[in-house]
Amino acid sequence: MQHQHIHWLGHASFRIEDGTTQIYIDPWKLTGHPHKADFVFITHGLYDHFSPEDIALVKKETTVFLAPKDVAYQLKGTTIAVVPNQSYEIADLKVRTVAAYNLGKKFHPKENHWVGYIITLSHGQRIYHSGDTDAVPEMRTVVTDVALLPCGGTYTMMSKEMAEMANVLKPQLLIPMHWGDIVGSKQDAEEVKKMFKGETVIKAVER
Repeated sequence: MQHQHIHWLGHASFRIEDGTTQIYIDPWKLTGHPHKADFVFITHGLYDHFSPEDIALVKKETTVFLAPKDVAYQLKGTTIAVVPNQSYEIADLKVRTVAAYNLGKKFHPKENHWVGYIITLSHGQRIYHSGDTDAVPEMRTVVTDVALLPCGGTYTMMSKEMAEMANVLKPQLLIPMHWGDIVGSKQDAEEVKKMFKGETVIKAVER
């Protein structure tokens, strides 16, 4: 499964290339001279996912933002306020939102309507970025080729829960995220790799 176009920027931050199109998800702690974004997806409003300073580094006049309502109103420019469990078409991208929230802890309440995204690229590959979430029932409806799932625990799924959910979803490729900064370690990602029955790629941070 091709994944060279998927760049992990640390934590839950990614840059995805779709041909010449540049897609950022939750840009945070960017360094140097990052690519200008055609699309920026924000999963929720906490500081390590919604960073106005990092957005300013990648924004250009034509950048399109997708974000939950509590974030969307804070963005300037072309912005689509999204809600969970809906489908959107923007240019060559097909997007479906998936509810993202905690079970039994209060960091990411369901009533905030925060999201993960299934992004279908122009060549048909589907990439699911779950946002910060536990193994919620809505995830079981996800059909994806690549899954970007958190494994650091505390605020999200732990490695065991994440691997169990990945074994339900059966993506062709699993990329663990939300480790190595704030919470989680490479050991968590390695644990996932042992437990997931498919292919796991543990990305190195690109900054």
